[in-house]
Amino acid sequence: MSVEAKLRYSRISPRKVRLVADLVRGLQVEEAEKILQFTIKRSANPILKLIRSAVSNAEHNFNLKKENLYISEIKVDVGPIIKRFRPRARGAAFPIQKKTSHISIKLSEKGGTGEVVEKTKKKANVEKIYQTEKPKDEVPKQSKQKHPDDKQSKEKVKDAREEKKQIFRRKSI
Repeated sequence: MSVEAKLRYSRISPRKVRLVADLVRGLQVEEAEKILQFTIKRSANPILKLIRSAVSNAEHNFNLKKENLYISEIKVDVGPIIKRFRPRARGAAFPIQKKTSHISIKLSEKGGTGEVVEKTKKKANVEKIYQTEKPKDEVPKQSKQKHPDDKQSKEKVKDAREEKKQIFRRKSI
């Protein structure tokens, strides 16, 4: 069972709202509320109110418990842009864009029909992937064989560097 709530025409830029939305995506509702209460961003308060609204919808309309809910999806879309102009030098006008955003949130029930996507499960899947790979110790090392011309080639490189230094001097003779 999933429950949706939307906040439209929020007078905060979507780019700024997405920073806070990324903090709570995939978390339990209680944990997300704690994080948002201590987040020092202007968009934290509207997102917190939206989560609380979605939780109350779930409890009242669908008889779901708050402890079993998690944020399965949170989207921040661009709303209409309010255009204003600021006067500048020599009679010019400078455009100002006052951006708005639409925030939509979807809560799902843990252990219900929807899948639980938690950060801890994502980390466990990543660890399983790394465990299937061979450790670095088991990879055979290539033997280091010295080439007989190594010393000669190093001397040639040094000679070439010295010649360049002599050719490209800044001071004239």
